[in-house]
Amino acid sequence: MYRVKPGDFIILTEVLRKAEEIKPTQHAKRIVFEKYGILGTNIDRILTAIYYKIMGKLGIIDRIIRELVGVHQNILDPWLRAALRVTIEFLVFERKYIKRLDKGKTKKAMADFLSKTTHPYVGMFYYEIFDKIDEYELKPKDELERLELEYLLPAWYIRKMRELLGDEAEELFKALNKEPLISIRVNTLKATVEEVLEELKKEKKKVIVSNVVPTVLKFEGPYDFDRSKLYRKGKFVIQEEAAALASILLDPKPGETVVDLCAAPGGKTIHMAELMRNKGIIHAFDVDELRIRRMEELISRCGIRIVRIYKRDARSATRVLGREIADKVMLDAPCTSDGTLMKNPELRWRIREEKIGDIAELQYQLLKTAVELLKPGGRVLYCTCSMFKEENEDVVKRILESRDDVELVPLKGYYSEGFLKGTIRAFPHRHGTIGFFYALLKKLDRHDAD
Repeated sequence: MYRVKPGDFIILTEVLRKAEEIKPTQHAKRIVFEKYGILGTNIDRILTAIYYKIMGKLGIIDRIIRELVGVHQNILDPWLRAALRVTIEFLVFERKYIKRLDKGKTKKAMADFLSKTTHPYVGMFYYEIFDKIDEYELKPKDELERLELEYLLPAWYIRKMRELLGDEAEELFKALNKEPLISIRVNTLKATVEEVLEELKKEKKKVIVSNVVPTVLKFEGPYDFDRSKLYRKGKFVIQEEAAALASILLDPKPGETVVDLCAAPGGKTIHMAELMRNKGIIHAFDVDELRIRRMEELISRCGIRIVRIYKRDARSATRVLGREIADKVMLDAPCTSDGTLMKNPELRWRIREEKIGDIAELQYQLLKTAVELLKPGGRVLYCTCSMFKEENEDVVKRILESRDDVELVPLKGYYSEGFLKGTIRAFPHRHGTIGFFYALLKKLDRHDAD
């Protein structure tokens, strides 16, 4: 059993603070681990597991903070908030790690760190509350709190997934609390699967080759991407199997005109360019400056030459490009992203049930734009990493009912059939990947629509 040290409290506190500023949170973790020289080490693996546990039960930990402090966690100094979250994880939930921990030394080290990093009063407050955390006994007050503690998920989410999947939902909940494998996709413009497999074998990685997308490889972490020659040279990109399938289903061809709505950070953009053998054009829209910068870096590293980026709301794409100009449109729509909870465990506590309807309305507006961009005979792939029907089948049904020039192109195989015949769903507990939904739509020729 690993013996936790005061320095581990400090490292994880820095990770949690950085994760509030930088997304995805895995990137924040890598930055801090590299600073402390533990990236890719055995300590990386252990602290990463603890970090995921903290983020997975963030809502429960924050409820404890509110009990102990008497105010909402969001009004606390952000460094104090991060330190309390780490301390509660160890002293309340992970006591097996701290059997030999010098708590007095840890309390002082953390208080000193906070005093120097933010303000002496913050360090003093932490020092005073440390013992209260150590004495805290976790006892669910009602059935809802018991369910949240058992599944590490909000009660409303548990209810909705049970409505969707019945008894099978229990298996989904277990899958959402497992640490995922690292998933990469080989860039065939620069490398072969065999070449990447051979290099990973030299790095002592036990690699699983996807039977859904043969260019996707999976292996256990940790992995130092920044030191990987294959990654730096653009021979592979970080991409989940389910996300990689999207471009294959859309099937863009060399020489075609493709529009990628909501494109950044560019995993599908790159994949489509690869499938097009760098011939044709991809118009990529996004509004997030940081994600666009990451997309530009990825495009450059992977040797892609056919992408034109627009920092514009995707709903304005027809005003920028005109109507009926695209052979294919990729719409990986903004969503609640609950299908990625294994990778982004803190997300489960940020999703709000009352916001799902607003997100679904945005998705519908984006899908209308996608159809307007299509030439007659063109196709749009609508996909999300959400598992809510409101964001998936319901959006597709709405576009089919509102337009007479669109039809569903039936998809089958790969994963499970969706709750609308002809659509596909990937589920974490069934398929070992993130949750994903796919629907392929075709714009009819005018005489076919009449």
